[in-house]
Amino acid sequence: MPTIDANGISIHYEVFAPDSGDAPPLLFFNGSFSTLATSRPLVQVFGSRLHTVAHDQRGLGETSIPPGPYTMADYAADGLALIDALGWETCRVVGISFGGMVAQEFAVTNPERVERLALLCTSPGGEGGSSYPMHELRALPIEERARVSISIMDTRFSEEWFAEHPSDLALVTAMGDRPSPAEGTEAARGEIEQANARRHHDVWDRLPAINCPTLVAAGRYDGIAALSNSEAIVSKVPDAQLRVYEGGHAFFAQDPRAFGEILDFLAE
Repeated sequence: MPTIDANGISIHYEVFAPDSGDAPPLLFFNGSFSTLATSRPLVQVFGSRLHTVAHDQRGLGETSIPPGPYTMADYAADGLALIDALGWETCRVVGISFGGMVAQEFAVTNPERVERLALLCTSPGGEGGSSYPMHELRALPIEERARVSISIMDTRFSEEWFAEHPSDLALVTAMGDRPSPAEGTEAARGEIEQANARRHHDVWDRLPAINCPTLVAAGRYDGIAALSNSEAIVSKVPDAQLRVYEGGHAFFAQDPRAFGEILDFLAE
């Protein structure tokens, strides 16, 4: 498995790319508690159109779990170290949920390195609005955590909704089947460190530093990253557009328009 040593840790990454060798480079930032192992099908979608690099973020998967606390700047610096190691002067960047927060931090810190930016189901923090406090969710007992996770994934979700929308039930079931680390392990500590870093995310005042074409995509019924938070990002980023999809926090798996439009934007 490919790794780089940077910022005092070993970062595990993988490259996903189409057969043609001229696809634009894309740096992918994953969501909360997500690893390459749990999100490979999602990353492969981006790799079908763009030369995509994705990594296990610090504290997760096959990447090191250093002592905490971690900061959002740490996560952005890890992404920068990765594209530096690959020899990419510039690239496109996409971030999903927590990854969208890291992508914002990356873009406001290194605007000259970002060609195009896609921010999916995420929040700017501060006065622009924050996403659901995952550090509080992570602290709940596992059964209660699962119940709350379903209720905030899409505000329409209920037993009645699932009875009429089996595809959404299948989505929730698939996400619920993802393995979670045993409490008290180093892997569990890594998730807690990430959740604690996330609670301090705030790029609101720095968003105008982003100077590339930016797509902000949101689910209309997202209970984790409210639509109003995406609207706030667009109000601050000079060259930003908002697209709203019929779904919740996983709108890209619910609205058939989403992936095509996001990929078209990034590949342009």
